[in-house]
Amino acid sequence: MSHATKHTDNHNYLGLRGIEFTEFASPDSDYMEKVFAAFGFSKLKKFKGKDIFYFNQNDIHFLINQERAGFSREFAKSHGPAITSMGWRVDDAEKALSIAVDRGAIAAKPEDTDLPYPAIYGIGDSLIYFIDTYAGSDSTSQDNLGSIYEQDFEDLDNPVMVENKGFLRIDHLTNNVYKGTMQKWADFYKNVFGFSEVRYFDIKGQETALLSYALRSPDGSFCIPINEGKGDDRNQIDEYLREYNGPGVQHIAFETNDILGSLDKLDHSVIDTLDIHEDYYKTVFDRVPNVREDHQRIQDHQVLVDGDENSYLLQIFTKNLFGPIFIEIIQRANNLGFGEGNFQALFESIERDQKKRGVL
Repeated sequence: MSHATKHTDNHNYLGLRGIEFTEFASPDSDYMEKVFAAFGFSKLKKFKGKDIFYFNQNDIHFLINQERAGFSREFAKSHGPAITSMGWRVDDAEKALSIAVDRGAIAAKPEDTDLPYPAIYGIGDSLIYFIDTYAGSDSTSQDNLGSIYEQDFEDLDNPVMVENKGFLRIDHLTNNVYKGTMQKWADFYKNVFGFSEVRYFDIKGQETALLSYALRSPDGSFCIPINEGKGDDRNQIDEYLREYNGPGVQHIAFETNDILGSLDKLDHSVIDTLDIHEDYYKTVFDRVPNVREDHQRIQDHQVLVDGDENSYLLQIFTKNLFGPIFIEIIQRANNLGFGEGNFQALFESIERDQKKRGVL
C-alpha cells in the first residue's frame, strides 16, 4: 500500500520520490548476510570494481559495504554494525544536491563517498545519496534508463537466492538523537527536504521515558520518526546512543501485506522478536474490533495490534540484530499510524529486556 499524496508536492523541494537503497557495514558482515537471508533477501550483485554487495526483496534494496578502506569502513570502526548511508530517489540528482545545499545541507566530501552519486551528510554524519536512475521511475527524464543495479553493478557468479518473505518496501525508519536535538533534526528534514510533521508522542514507562516526533516525506512514500530520551540516561534511546556511539537509525520497518504469513516463513533461529505480556491480548481486540486476521495466530506470533473502529495495523519488533539496530515488520489496513496504542506495551517490553540485560 502506498501512502503517496500528490498535494504535498509543492513542498517537495528536491523532487524526492522515495528510498532507493540502505547501505550497511559491519565488522562481522557474515552475520549481517545471515540475517538478511533469514529475512528473505537474495544476494544478487556487486558494485563494479568494489566489494559492495547488493541484496534485494521486492522494492527493498540493501547494500553491504565490505571495502577494506573508505568511508563505510571508518564509519563501522566508530559505530560497530551500522547504517552508513541511504540512497533517496529524486528527479534530478545534481539539481537535488544544489538545492539541498542552498537549503542548509552540507555536501559530502568526495573522499567520504564510496559510491559515485551526489551526496549530503545526514543523521550522525551518515550519508544521503541522491539517485535519479531507478526502476519504476515516473519521471520523464528517467524513461528506459533502468536502475543503478543494472548500470553500476555486475551479477555475481554464484548469487545466493532465498525465499521471498513478502516484505514489499520500507515503511519508515526511526532516528535516535541526543536529548535536546530532536527539533534540530526535525528542522533538517523539514527545511532541506520538505518533510511535514504527522505525530508527536511523550511516552513514559515504569522507569524511563522518551519523546518521539514523526515526519512524513513530501512525496508521501515513507516516514522518519525521531526519538530522544527523557530523564536519566538509562532509557532505551540513551542506551542506543552509547552503544552506537552517536545518533543514527534505530530501526527500519518493512511493510508486508500478510504479516502472519511473513512470520511463518522467517528463520526464527536467527531472528528473535520481543516478548509481549499475555495480558495485552485480553483487551486488544475489544480496543480494535475489526481485525480480520486470526486472533489466536496473532497472539501466538506475539504481534501487536493498533487502530480504531475503521482501520488497524499489525506490527512486531525484533530484538536488537546489528549492535543496537533492530527491524520492525508492519501490515497496514488503511491505517497510517505508528502503533501509538502499543507504545506503552512496547516500551515496557523493551524495559523488561533491559532489566534482563542489567541495564535497568
